[in-house]
Amino acid sequence: MQPDDKNYIRERFRGFLPVVVDVETAGFDAEKNALIEIAAVTIGMNAAGKVYPSIAVQSNVLPFDGAQLDKSALKFIGVEDPTHPFRFALSERNALKKCFDPIYRELKLTGCTRAILVGHNAFFDLGFIRAAAERQKVKSPFHKFSTFDTVSLAGLAYGQTVLAKATQAAGLDWDDAQAHSAAYDTDKTAELFCRIVNDMPTLGQTAEPAGQKTPDSTRPG
Repeated sequence: MQPDDKNYIRERFRGFLPVVVDVETAGFDAEKNALIEIAAVTIGMNAAGKVYPSIAVQSNVLPFDGAQLDKSALKFIGVEDPTHPFRFALSERNALKKCFDPIYRELKLTGCTRAILVGHNAFFDLGFIRAAAERQKVKSPFHKFSTFDTVSLAGLAYGQTVLAKATQAAGLDWDDAQAHSAAYDTDKTAELFCRIVNDMPTLGQTAEPAGQKTPDSTRPG
């Protein structure tokens, strides 16, 4: 956290702490397919009201007992053998705890009541996180169904929904060679989310307070 941080983030998102998450998986079924990699980045806010990527954590994950492994999904993310010792992968339970622990610490430090998952196609990431947490009997810090989805936000802000194109449209760097790694995709999604949020005040400066109307200069008198 930056030195001027206190609890600014709590006021910005109605008590929610945004946490950007990306998962890489061995398929599309959260109940059957293995979680292969998880990464998370908490979002901080400074006294000037600007948000920024804060604490990052990542873990490679061993498939849970009985997990189904889709070879085409593994090829897509570049993982031939999820159990290879050089991956230094943790059990699903330990990987979740490694990622959840710093989030819980941030919740306490910021006074936020709950983490809210930020993701690119967030329902997919939240689905795998929820399934894994339930499977391992690990309490999740995330809201059960609410998310911030950068697909929708980037579509609104830049007219782009693909992460690579949205990132570039936001004026950020993108490296195809590093894509589809949970750590890289999470970092870029966090940068994209912060860029959109930090640009929002300029979009809303002319908004009228609730209950007030702009005088109609064309009306007589």
